[in-house]
Amino acid sequence: MHSLSKLIGYHHIFCTPYRPQSNGAVERFNGTFVIQLAKLTDNETNNWDEYLYPIVFAYNTGVHSTTNISPYALTFGRQANLPTDPPVTTLTLPDPHDYFRQLVLNLKYYHQTVKEIILKQQQKTKGRYDYHRKNPEYDLGTTVLTRVFTNRSKLDPRFSIDPKIIVENHHPIYTVEDMDTKRIAKVHVSDIRPLLL
Repeated sequence: MHSLSKLIGYHHIFCTPYRPQSNGAVERFNGTFVIQLAKLTDNETNNWDEYLYPIVFAYNTGVHSTTNISPYALTFGRQANLPTDPPVTTLTLPDPHDYFRQLVLNLKYYHQTVKEIILKQQQKTKGRYDYHRKNPEYDLGTTVLTRVFTNRSKLDPRFSIDPKIIVENHHPIYTVEDMDTKRIAKVHVSDIRPLLL
């Protein structure tokens, strides 16, 4: 994985388990994607794979609400040719070098503009989220309880009854160790409650 990331030039990061907010862009796309898929596969749920390409194409050519640019334009530096577009009547072939230079300029402009817009939007969203949120920090060795995510009914406790100890602190992600089983897990600060003895 490290060699591939170095070759392509991206930084691979991991998400916190049971924390979909840490991978918001993918979760948002999946939410949009599933809704569109459900609309097209109203009666026949066995043929959903037939609609994948049209849905992805529609998503990629639609203008994104945050960036005001379609994902297709961000990738290719131009708008997609849609079946509903009128045919091109005159075909002019510019110098390939001029076309390439203009394409590079378009992509740089799109990427810089979108980066600025996304950073502003992230700051606004963070401000709204943090307005009423407490941000506790825990020290190493603190005894805590962690949120239960699996096999829980409405009346079961929301947090584990087995105490855990914080062994690593990378706020807001903590590594906790179960006092009995010595099992280690990574937990977000919002899924931790201090155990008051």
